[in-house]
Amino acid sequence: MVSVRCDLRRVRALLASAVLLATLGAAGCGGSADGLLASGAPGVTREPCPHAVNKKHGCIYLGTLSDLSDGPFKALGVPVTEAQRAFWERVNRQGGIAGYDVDVTTYVRDNHYDPRVQARAYNEIKGKVLALAQTLGSPVTDAILGSLRADAMVALPVSWTSKWEFEDNILESGASYCFEAMNGVDYGVDHLRAESVMAVHYVGDYGDDAAAGARIAAAARGLTFTDVPTAQGQPGKSSAEQEEAVQAILRKKPDLVILTTSPVDAATIIGKTVRGGYPGHFIGDNPTWSKGLLQSPAIDAMKERYLQVAPWKPFATDSPGHAAMRQAVGRVGPDDSYTTGWVLSYPLKAALQRAIADKDLSREGLLKAVRSIRFVDYEGILPAEAGNSSGSPNSSAFRQTVIGRPDQHEFTGIKVITDFAAGPTARSHQLDAPCYATG
Repeated sequence: MVSVRCDLRRVRALLASAVLLATLGAAGCGGSADGLLASGAPGVTREPCPHAVNKKHGCIYLGTLSDLSDGPFKALGVPVTEAQRAFWERVNRQGGIAGYDVDVTTYVRDNHYDPRVQARAYNEIKGKVLALAQTLGSPVTDAILGSLRADAMVALPVSWTSKWEFEDNILESGASYCFEAMNGVDYGVDHLRAESVMAVHYVGDYGDDAAAGARIAAAARGLTFTDVPTAQGQPGKSSAEQEEAVQAILRKKPDLVILTTSPVDAATIIGKTVRGGYPGHFIGDNPTWSKGLLQSPAIDAMKERYLQVAPWKPFATDSPGHAAMRQAVGRVGPDDSYTTGWVLSYPLKAALQRAIADKDLSREGLLKAVRSIRFVDYEGILPAEAGNSSGSPNSSAFRQTVIGRPDQHEFTGIKVITDFAAGPTARSHQLDAPCYATG
């Protein structure tokens, strides 16, 4: 565990002058929040947090809107929320941020992955929080996007559409679905000798963004391309829902299929096509895998034919950030959703530090800080340049991903086989609009 002393590397990265260094240094090691508080800033108090680690600190309240009980992404929302609680608890135990503790538990609300519930929950807490530590899901985040802009509210999405590169209020980490798919196609060409590619995907920002990336990469690499939208399978009905996609693969026999579905639907498609004689390979975007697939009847086919492209390395990776996360969350079943919640929190921590250094701990000050950040210390989970939220979408978008394959000996069932890399398509692509919005 890192000690409660001021992190000198962090301070040097945040401050541009010796005068500011002295100012923040005094406040950052348990000093008072007086003099740093913007008058009337929502979600910031001189009073301590309800369960403060540092009783003499002020409090910064962050909100959470997640799928926590009965929605389709509860299995993601619960560990992401717990990892974020552990992340900010660690920050507080290390001395807080310049005279403040951070509270990420008081204003947690269940959005049930429903845009209407999301809007109601946001309106309930928006006057009480400085920023949103989490908003889970693209459609539900879209439901409050206008309000986020109007309120100058910074929000961290659990979603990776390339659209977020064009929203100043959205603070994301990792490569988008679009760049994941581009890198998947490039890997297929360079390592699997693919000459044809098919995108099998859900309709909507998740699937359409990845399909657009696959289409762009296929054109750049001279591959034939086929687009096959598919419906999300219902429990017990996924085989029927995916039958058209299965038949399209068996009929066209592309060398490579880029999958952007749920894990269950991915296993259905892979299992049925391989049994039907399909000889090619599959590369799935990050959400197509879950550890539970190790018990799937399709796992033998997946171990032979499936690869996963992901924005970062899994739970058991040997990096300082992964180690800190595992220690902070405690005795839990290994789950890459904890990694997601943890890694998403680093840029907001950096933005809070920058806003305080600028003596403007307000929503407007935090938004200004977000727009000025070029590097974030992810403690080795991501390269520092992945935290760039300054400049244009094209210049700041992070394009590197990792590739993994199923392995029952790994804690979360995926063994990483490449380091962070961006293929030639992702490196050269001009991101002037969200990928799915381009023709």
